[in-house]
Amino acid sequence: MTPHIRTAALALAVLLTAAACAKAEDPQSAPATASTAGQQVVQSPSGAASGPTCTLAQFGGTKFDLKTATVGFSQSEKEANPFRIAETKSIKDEAAKLGISDLKVTNAQSQFSKQITDVQQLIAQGVRLLVIAPLNSDGWEPVLQQAAAKKIPIITVDRKINAKACSDYLTFIGSDFYEQGKRAADRMIEALSGKGKVAILLGAPGNNVTTERTNGFKDRVKEKAPGITISFEQTGEFAREKGQQVTEQLIQSNPDINGIYAENDEMALGAVTALKGAGKEAGDIKIVSVDGTRSAVQGIADGWLHAVIESNPRFGPLAFETAQKFLDGQPIPDKVIISDRGYDTGNAKDSLGEAY
Repeated sequence: MTPHIRTAALALAVLLTAAACAKAEDPQSAPATASTAGQQVVQSPSGAASGPTCTLAQFGGTKFDLKTATVGFSQSEKEANPFRIAETKSIKDEAAKLGISDLKVTNAQSQFSKQITDVQQLIAQGVRLLVIAPLNSDGWEPVLQQAAAKKIPIITVDRKINAKACSDYLTFIGSDFYEQGKRAADRMIEALSGKGKVAILLGAPGNNVTTERTNGFKDRVKEKAPGITISFEQTGEFAREKGQQVTEQLIQSNPDINGIYAENDEMALGAVTALKGAGKEAGDIKIVSVDGTRSAVQGIADGWLHAVIESNPRFGPLAFETAQKFLDGQPIPDKVIISDRGYDTGNAKDSLGEAY
């Protein structure tokens, strides 16, 4: 596939004007445009543009100029993870491209209490717009109350917060995590021919990504492959080192395991290290993961991973395009769901340069 960059403006236009096509889109067979600098929007909250929307008038805020306003971005996790590196870079690059002169960026270093404090400090510094990559889905009440009092719109990316759209926050931009889990299950079912024992390396607790990727995987396996047993589940906290540790325990307690579903690439790569240390050969245990980092795609090419479902971190263009449309008085959906590609042995080598 030849990489083709679609602008965020076009993507959002698809969202708002081509609902019928969006509803019919199958994320598993969707074009790979989500692996480039822009994302392809595939559906609004209910799969149609007629779902819940929000306007500046409904929200009750005041229009301002993004270029001269103070804008805050709150990153949740340490930027040792390629996903977070690419996510922050996308926000910074798009802000610079648009001429936003005062972008303030914080990093919570994977500490939720610090993220709350970070955002509160951004509010105190006079931000007019907040873009937040939440560490957890719950516990945001103090921030939401302070932002609401000042009518500061909040766009959440990657993970959701459990609050009310167009009131507590503006909108969520990200992937369909339940669908990612289903697609990962399809690849695992394929790898094991529908039979075997599978372990799940769970993501960090307390956020919707872990919950939905787990539920999607389990529901799909139950539906399509009763011959597959999920015999081990333990959190690897979305971290490579923890994924390695958990897999080392897994090998000892479940030596007959056939497959590992890692809910992000970092844990999958940690699992590979553990398998190598135990003397396993590439392909002995089938690994399917979610993210689409370059190292994981290389792992497919090298035979250690079976497949990777992409979760695109390049939210900058859509985040700022959504904010601008909102400020211009146009209706914004309460969710902007993007299409993610997949990597396997058929495309990993040729697509390596498109991974992040």
